[in-house]
Amino acid sequence: MKKSYSVIRFLVVLMMITAFMACASTPTTSGTGEYVDDSVITSKVKSAFLTAEDLKSFDIGVETFKGTVQLSGFVKSQQQVDKAGQIARGVKGVKGVKNDLIVK
Repeated sequence: MKKSYSVIRFLVVLMMITAFMACASTPTTSGTGEYVDDSVITSKVKSAFLTAEDLKSFDIGVETFKGTVQLSGFVKSQQQVDKAGQIARGVKGVKGVKNDLIVK
């Protein structure tokens, strides 16, 4: 009986370790918590763009990976490029901005 409890205990510990490893992040992938955080940051940046009067937010792509926001797409002027970067940097949780916007 003691042997079966030991085997069950070992299997439970092994399953817990596997679960923690599956949720952990690596340099190229986000963990579950980081993915949720990145999704929230992306939503906040897109919302901030909607309130900006001189930006067409639908022309700007926003992706977030581990707190770094990447902006892509086309805008009409360098001022819009600068403003989009400034807005993205102002969002809580943003660690950095990679501004790949192109002026048409």
